[in-house]
Amino acid sequence: MDLIQKVRNKERLTQEEGEALYDLDLYTLGELADEIRQEKYGKKSYFNINRHINPTNVCADICKFCAYSASRKNPNQYTMSHEEILEIVKKSVKIGAKEMHIVSAHNPNDGVEWYMGAFRKIKEQFPDIHVKAMTAAEIDFLTREYGISYDEVLNLMIESGVDSMPGGGAEIFDEEVREYLCKGKVTSDQWLEIHQKWHERGKESNATMLFGHVETRAHRIDHMIRLRDLQDKTGGFNAFIPLVYQRDNNFLKVKEFPSGQEILKTYAISRIMLDNIPHIKAYWVTASINLALIAQEFGCDDLDGTIEKESIQAAAGAQSSHGMNLDDFVALIKNSGFQPIERDSLYNELKAY
Repeated sequence: MDLIQKVRNKERLTQEEGEALYDLDLYTLGELADEIRQEKYGKKSYFNINRHINPTNVCADICKFCAYSASRKNPNQYTMSHEEILEIVKKSVKIGAKEMHIVSAHNPNDGVEWYMGAFRKIKEQFPDIHVKAMTAAEIDFLTREYGISYDEVLNLMIESGVDSMPGGGAEIFDEEVREYLCKGKVTSDQWLEIHQKWHERGKESNATMLFGHVETRAHRIDHMIRLRDLQDKTGGFNAFIPLVYQRDNNFLKVKEFPSGQEILKTYAISRIMLDNIPHIKAYWVTASINLALIAQEFGCDDLDGTIEKESIQAAAGAQSSHGMNLDDFVALIKNSGFQPIERDSLYNELKAY
Protein backbone atom coordinates (compact mmCIF):
# COMPACT_ATOMS: atom_id res chain seq x y z
CA MET A 1 0.00 0.00 0.00
CA ASP A 2 1.07 3.56 -0.64
CA LEU A 3 2.92 4.94 2.43
CA ILE A 4 0.99 8.23 2.44
CA GLN A 5 -2.32 6.36 2.30
CA LYS A 6 -1.19 4.15 5.15
CA VAL A 7 -0.48 7.23 7.31
CA ARG A 8 -3.86 8.73 6.45
CA ASN A 9 -5.54 5.40 7.31
CA LYS A 10 -3.86 5.65 10.75
CA GLU A 11 -2.09 2.35 10.21
CA ARG A 12 0.96 1.74 12.32
CA LEU A 13 4.29 1.99 10.49
CA THR A 14 7.21 -0.44 10.66
CA GLN A 15 10.90 0.40 10.99
CA GLU A 16 11.35 0.30 7.19
CA GLU A 17 8.29 2.47 6.58
CA GLY A 18 9.47 4.93 9.21
CA GLU A 19 12.81 5.25 7.45
CA ALA A 20 11.00 5.68 4.12
CA LEU A 21 9.12 8.69 5.51
CA TYR A 22 12.41 10.63 5.33
CA ASP A 23 12.34 10.19 1.53
CA LEU A 24 9.08 12.14 1.27
CA ASP A 25 9.45 15.84 0.56
CA LEU A 26 9.21 18.22 3.50
CA TYR A 27 5.82 19.65 2.56
CA THR A 28 4.15 16.27 2.16
CA LEU A 29 5.53 15.15 5.52
CA GLY A 30 4.49 18.42 7.14
CA GLU A 31 0.97 18.08 5.76
CA LEU A 32 0.61 14.51 7.05
CA ALA A 33 1.89 15.43 10.51
CA ASP A 34 -0.20 18.60 10.64
CA GLU A 35 -3.37 16.64 9.82
CA ILE A 36 -2.74 14.45 12.88
CA ARG A 37 -1.90 17.47 15.04
CA GLN A 38 -4.99 19.44 13.93
CA GLU A 39 -7.26 16.50 14.55
CA LYS A 40 -5.93 16.20 18.11
CA TYR A 41 -5.46 19.83 19.10
CA GLY A 42 -6.61 22.18 16.34
CA LYS A 43 -4.48 25.32 16.52
CA LYS A 44 -3.60 25.03 20.21
CA SER A 45 0.05 25.40 21.19
CA TYR A 46 0.78 24.36 24.75
CA PHE A 47 3.33 25.80 27.17
CA ASN A 48 3.78 26.09 30.91
CA ILE A 49 5.30 28.58 33.31
CA ASN A 50 8.23 26.66 34.64
CA ARG A 51 11.67 27.05 36.13
CA HIS A 52 14.62 24.80 35.35
CA ILE A 53 16.95 24.18 38.28
CA ASN A 54 20.26 22.39 37.74
CA PRO A 55 21.53 21.92 41.31
CA THR A 56 25.00 20.54 40.58
CA ASN A 57 27.38 20.20 37.65
CA VAL A 58 29.78 17.74 39.31
CA CYS A 59 29.48 14.50 37.36
CA ALA A 60 30.84 10.97 37.66
CA ASP A 61 29.87 10.10 34.08
CA ILE A 62 31.61 11.28 30.94
CA CYS A 63 29.33 11.89 27.97
CA LYS A 64 31.02 13.14 24.82
CA PHE A 65 28.11 15.45 23.92
CA CYS A 66 27.92 17.20 27.31
CA ALA A 67 29.26 20.72 27.83
CA TYR A 68 27.69 21.12 31.25
CA SER A 69 29.38 18.64 33.58
CA ALA A 70 32.39 19.83 35.55
CA SER A 71 34.34 16.59 35.51
CA ARG A 72 36.56 17.59 32.60
CA LYS A 73 36.58 20.98 30.99
CA ASN A 74 34.75 23.07 33.50
CA PRO A 75 36.85 24.34 36.41
CA ASN A 76 33.77 26.09 37.84
CA GLN A 77 32.28 23.27 39.85
CA TYR A 78 29.21 23.99 41.93
CA THR A 79 26.69 22.19 44.11
CA MET A 80 23.74 24.10 45.54
CA SER A 81 22.63 23.77 49.14
CA HIS A 82 18.98 23.04 49.88
CA GLU A 83 18.65 26.65 51.04
CA GLU A 84 19.89 27.94 47.67
CA ILE A 85 17.48 25.66 45.82
CA LEU A 86 14.55 26.83 48.02
CA GLU A 87 15.49 30.47 47.42
CA ILE A 88 15.24 29.90 43.64
CA VAL A 89 11.88 28.15 44.05
CA LYS A 90 10.55 31.00 46.21
CA LYS A 91 11.49 33.65 43.64
CA SER A 92 10.05 31.63 40.76
CA VAL A 93 6.76 30.95 42.54
CA LYS A 94 6.39 34.70 43.10
CA ILE A 95 6.43 35.31 39.36
CA GLY A 96 3.94 32.56 38.61
CA ALA A 97 5.97 29.37 38.04
CA LYS A 98 3.93 26.22 38.59
CA GLU A 99 6.58 23.60 37.78
CA MET A 100 10.13 23.05 39.00
CA HIS A 101 12.09 21.01 36.48
CA ILE A 102 15.06 19.71 38.47
CA VAL A 103 17.83 17.85 36.67
CA SER A 104 21.40 17.42 37.85
CA ALA A 105 24.72 15.94 36.94
CA HIS A 106 25.66 12.62 38.58
CA ASN A 107 27.42 13.93 41.67
CA PRO A 108 29.14 11.19 43.70
CA ASN A 109 29.71 13.54 46.65
CA ASP A 110 26.13 14.23 47.62
CA GLY A 111 24.25 11.11 48.61
CA VAL A 112 20.63 10.11 48.12
CA GLU A 113 19.43 12.37 50.93
CA TRP A 114 20.73 15.51 49.19
CA TYR A 115 18.38 14.77 46.28
CA MET A 116 15.37 13.57 48.26
CA GLY A 117 15.75 16.18 50.99
CA ALA A 118 15.58 18.96 48.41
CA PHE A 119 12.32 17.60 46.96
CA ARG A 120 10.79 17.20 50.43
CA LYS A 121 11.66 20.74 51.47
CA ILE A 122 10.19 22.18 48.25
CA LYS A 123 6.94 20.28 48.83
CA GLU A 124 6.77 21.29 52.50
CA GLN A 125 6.99 24.98 51.62
CA PHE A 126 5.18 24.87 48.27
CA PRO A 127 2.76 21.93 48.27
CA ASP A 128 1.06 23.07 45.03
CA ILE A 129 4.25 23.23 42.97
CA HIS A 130 4.68 20.36 40.51
CA VAL A 131 8.11 18.80 40.96
CA LYS A 132 9.38 17.21 37.76
CA ALA A 133 12.71 15.67 38.67
CA MET A 134 15.26 12.86 38.29
CA THR A 135 16.03 11.51 34.85
CA ALA A 136 16.35 7.75 34.41
CA ALA A 137 20.11 8.37 34.09
CA GLU A 138 20.20 10.00 37.55
CA ILE A 139 18.15 7.15 39.02
CA ASP A 140 20.49 4.58 37.49
CA PHE A 141 23.47 6.53 38.85
CA LEU A 142 22.04 6.46 42.40
CA THR A 143 21.45 2.71 42.22
CA ARG A 144 25.03 2.10 41.04
CA GLU A 145 26.58 4.51 43.49
CA TYR A 146 24.65 3.50 46.61
CA GLY A 147 23.64 -0.10 45.95
CA ILE A 148 19.89 0.48 46.12
CA SER A 149 17.36 -0.82 43.59
CA TYR A 150 15.42 1.16 41.00
CA ASP A 151 12.24 0.34 42.96
CA GLU A 152 13.71 1.81 46.14
CA VAL A 153 14.79 5.02 44.41
CA LEU A 154 11.40 5.44 42.70
CA ASN A 155 9.54 4.85 45.97
CA LEU A 156 11.78 7.39 47.73
CA MET A 157 11.07 9.91 44.96
CA ILE A 158 7.32 9.52 45.39
CA GLU A 159 7.60 9.73 49.20
CA SER A 160 9.71 12.88 48.82
CA GLY A 161 7.18 14.63 46.58
CA VAL A 162 8.35 14.08 43.00
CA ASP A 163 5.27 14.33 40.77
CA SER A 164 6.59 13.37 37.33
CA MET A 165 9.82 12.43 35.60
CA PRO A 166 11.58 14.31 32.80
CA GLY A 167 12.69 12.36 29.74
CA GLY A 168 16.43 13.00 29.83
CA GLY A 169 19.19 10.42 29.53
CA ALA A 170 17.53 8.60 26.62
CA GLU A 171 19.91 10.10 24.01
CA ILE A 172 19.72 7.41 21.26
CA PHE A 173 18.73 3.89 22.30
CA ASP A 174 21.06 2.06 19.89
CA GLU A 175 23.72 0.52 22.15
CA GLU A 176 26.63 0.97 19.73
CA VAL A 177 25.88 4.68 19.52
CA ARG A 178 25.52 4.83 23.33
CA GLU A 179 28.85 3.08 23.74
CA TYR A 180 30.43 5.92 21.77
CA LEU A 181 28.37 8.80 23.21
CA CYS A 182 27.91 7.98 26.86
CA LYS A 183 29.66 4.74 27.81
CA GLY A 184 28.91 3.66 31.37
CA LYS A 185 25.67 5.62 31.64
CA VAL A 186 22.21 4.04 31.89
CA THR A 187 21.61 1.56 29.03
CA SER A 188 18.59 1.81 26.73
CA ASP A 189 16.95 -1.24 28.36
CA GLN A 190 17.53 0.21 31.82
CA TRP A 191 16.12 3.59 30.76
CA LEU A 192 12.97 1.90 29.48
CA GLU A 193 12.72 -0.32 32.59
CA ILE A 194 12.91 2.70 34.92
CA HIS A 195 10.16 4.54 33.04
CA GLN A 196 8.04 1.38 32.97
CA LYS A 197 8.37 1.02 36.76
CA TRP A 198 7.48 4.71 37.19
CA HIS A 199 4.40 4.36 34.98
CA GLU A 200 3.35 1.22 36.88
CA ARG A 201 3.24 3.41 39.99
CA GLY A 202 0.57 5.51 38.28
CA LYS A 203 2.97 8.33 37.44
CA GLU A 204 3.68 10.06 34.13
CA SER A 205 6.92 11.00 32.40
CA ASN A 206 8.34 12.49 29.23
CA ALA A 207 10.62 10.80 26.72
CA THR A 208 13.44 12.45 24.79
CA MET A 209 15.68 11.64 21.84
CA LEU A 210 18.94 13.49 21.22
CA PHE A 211 19.52 13.70 17.47
CA GLY A 212 21.75 15.43 14.97
CA HIS A 213 25.11 14.01 16.07
CA VAL A 214 26.49 10.60 15.01
CA GLU A 215 23.21 8.65 14.79
CA THR A 216 21.51 7.60 11.55
CA ARG A 217 17.89 8.06 10.54
CA ALA A 218 17.39 4.33 11.16
CA HIS A 219 18.56 4.82 14.76
CA ARG A 220 15.96 7.56 15.26
CA ILE A 221 13.12 5.38 13.97
CA ASP A 222 14.28 2.46 16.15
CA HIS A 223 14.27 4.82 19.16
CA MET A 224 10.70 5.95 18.43
CA ILE A 225 9.45 2.38 17.99
CA ARG A 226 10.92 1.29 21.33
CA LEU A 227 9.09 4.18 23.02
CA ARG A 228 5.89 3.32 21.16
CA ASP A 229 6.17 -0.31 22.33
CA LEU A 230 6.54 0.71 25.97
CA GLN A 231 3.69 3.21 25.65
CA ASP A 232 1.46 0.36 24.40
CA LYS A 233 2.18 -1.39 27.70
CA THR A 234 1.97 1.49 30.17
CA GLY A 235 0.42 4.61 28.60
CA GLY A 236 2.59 6.70 30.92
CA PHE A 237 4.43 9.00 28.50
CA ASN A 238 2.69 12.34 28.08
CA ALA A 239 5.13 13.92 25.63
CA PHE A 240 7.96 13.05 23.25
CA ILE A 241 10.73 15.61 22.94
CA PRO A 242 13.20 15.35 20.04
CA LEU A 243 16.20 17.35 21.30
CA VAL A 244 18.47 18.93 18.71
CA TYR A 245 22.11 18.27 19.55
CA GLN A 246 24.03 21.40 20.63
CA ARG A 247 27.55 21.45 19.27
CA ASP A 248 29.59 23.91 21.36
CA ASN A 249 32.13 23.11 24.09
CA ASN A 250 32.04 19.32 24.01
CA PHE A 251 34.06 16.35 22.79
CA LEU A 252 31.78 15.16 20.03
CA LYS A 253 33.35 16.40 16.84
CA VAL A 254 30.29 16.64 14.62
CA LYS A 255 30.95 18.32 11.29
CA GLU A 256 27.57 17.88 9.62
CA PHE A 257 24.94 19.67 11.67
CA PRO A 258 21.35 18.75 10.70
CA SER A 259 19.62 21.25 8.41
CA GLY A 260 16.39 22.96 9.40
CA GLN A 261 14.68 20.63 6.92
CA GLU A 262 16.10 17.53 8.59
CA ILE A 263 15.01 18.79 12.00
CA LEU A 264 11.47 19.56 10.79
CA LYS A 265 11.25 16.18 9.05
CA THR A 266 12.24 14.48 12.31
CA TYR A 267 9.53 16.37 14.22
CA ALA A 268 6.92 15.45 11.61
CA ILE A 269 7.98 11.79 11.56
CA SER A 270 7.79 11.70 15.37
CA ARG A 271 4.16 12.79 15.19
CA ILE A 272 3.39 10.14 12.54
CA MET A 273 5.27 7.25 14.20
CA LEU A 274 4.20 7.90 17.80
CA ASP A 275 0.48 7.38 17.42
CA ASN A 276 0.08 6.61 21.14
CA ILE A 277 2.10 9.43 22.77
CA PRO A 278 -0.23 12.44 23.07
CA HIS A 279 2.11 15.41 22.72
CA ILE A 280 5.16 16.20 20.58
CA LYS A 281 7.25 18.98 22.05
CA ALA A 282 9.50 21.28 20.03
CA TYR A 283 11.77 22.21 22.90
CA TRP A 284 12.65 25.77 21.91
CA VAL A 285 15.84 25.68 23.97
CA THR A 286 17.56 23.27 21.58
CA ALA A 287 15.63 24.05 18.38
CA SER A 288 15.64 27.89 18.70
CA ILE A 289 12.34 29.65 19.26
CA ASN A 290 11.89 30.37 15.53
CA LEU A 291 12.26 26.76 14.44
CA ALA A 292 10.14 25.54 17.36
CA LEU A 293 7.32 27.83 16.21
CA ILE A 294 7.60 26.55 12.62
CA ALA A 295 7.56 23.01 14.06
CA GLN A 296 4.03 23.69 15.31
CA GLU A 297 3.04 23.32 11.65
CA PHE A 298 4.99 20.04 11.38
CA GLY A 299 3.17 18.00 14.00
CA CYS A 300 4.37 19.59 17.25
CA ASP A 301 1.82 21.02 19.68
CA ASP A 302 4.00 22.05 22.61
CA LEU A 303 6.94 24.42 23.17
CA ASP A 304 7.87 23.53 26.78
CA GLY A 305 7.76 26.68 28.86
CA THR A 306 9.12 30.02 29.93
CA ILE A 307 11.98 28.17 31.74
CA GLU A 308 13.38 31.34 33.41
CA LYS A 309 16.92 29.95 33.54
CA GLU A 310 18.57 26.92 31.98
CA SER A 311 22.19 25.81 32.26
CA ILE A 312 22.71 22.43 30.60
CA GLN A 313 21.85 23.22 26.97
CA ALA A 314 23.11 26.81 27.35
CA ALA A 315 26.58 25.44 28.16
CA ALA A 316 26.63 23.83 24.71
CA GLY A 317 25.54 26.94 22.85
CA ALA A 318 21.74 27.09 23.18
CA GLN A 319 20.23 30.56 23.64
CA SER A 320 18.37 29.59 26.80
CA SER A 321 20.31 30.81 29.79
CA HIS A 322 17.66 33.36 30.77
CA GLY A 323 14.47 31.73 29.59
CA MET A 324 11.67 33.64 27.92
CA ASN A 325 9.37 36.42 29.10
CA LEU A 326 5.73 35.24 29.34
CA ASP A 327 4.26 38.13 27.32
CA ASP A 328 6.84 37.67 24.57
CA PHE A 329 6.20 33.93 24.53
CA VAL A 330 2.44 34.39 24.16
CA ALA A 331 2.89 37.05 21.45
CA LEU A 332 5.25 34.84 19.44
CA ILE A 333 2.79 31.94 19.50
CA LYS A 334 -0.10 34.21 18.46
CA ASN A 335 1.94 35.79 15.68
CA SER A 336 2.64 32.31 14.33
CA GLY A 337 -1.09 31.71 13.88
CA PHE A 338 -1.57 29.44 16.91
CA GLN A 339 -3.54 29.77 20.11
CA PRO A 340 -1.34 29.88 23.23
CA ILE A 341 -2.66 27.50 25.89
CA GLU A 342 -1.03 27.57 29.31
CA ARG A 343 -1.08 24.04 30.72
CA ASP A 344 0.01 22.34 33.88
CA SER A 345 2.75 19.71 33.85
CA LEU A 346 0.28 16.93 32.97
CA TYR A 347 -1.38 18.88 30.12
CA ASN A 348 -4.50 20.04 31.90
CA GLU A 349 -5.44 23.37 30.28
CA LEU A 350 -5.19 26.31 32.69
CA LYS A 351 -5.63 29.37 30.51
CA ALA A 352 -6.27 30.17 26.87
CA TYR A 353 -4.76 33.44 25.64
